[in-house]
Amino acid sequence: MITDWLASVYPWTKAFHVMAVISWMAGLFYLPRLFVYHAERGTAAGEPRDSLQIMEYKLLRVIMGPASIATWIAGLALVFTPGIVDWTMVWPWTKAAAVITMTVFHHWLMIERKKLARGEGSTGRRYRMMNEVPTVLMVVIVLSVIVKF
Repeated sequence: MITDWLASVYPWTKAFHVMAVISWMAGLFYLPRLFVYHAERGTAAGEPRDSLQIMEYKLLRVIMGPASIATWIAGLALVFTPGIVDWTMVWPWTKAAAVITMTVFHHWLMIERKKLARGEGSTGRRYRMMNEVPTVLMVVIVLSVIVKF
């Protein structure tokens, strides 16, 4: 049975999930900061703007994209592992809502990167404010999983 196999690889799945989350979060913390630099200093054509665009693209495509997919795959494997999630409690629903919100935020970052590349991005101030979103979501996720309220 698949659930028996999932239970047998639980520690490995959990470790993989944690590593994927760390990689994804690193990008979610850093990319909005790159957007601030891009919005404030990378508006003129030339090397700074080109460098920022390359960094933003590679961060999204090489690190954040694969890490988010790995996070979701490992997370869903954990959800289907017997005895790990008690859906009668509040915490799994809270975590699920926060992870979905984080995924929406990731997709918003993808859209913003394209806007910045076209010269249509938002202000540095807005990107500074949006830079706090992953931190708030991380706090919600960690507290829900560790405290299990």
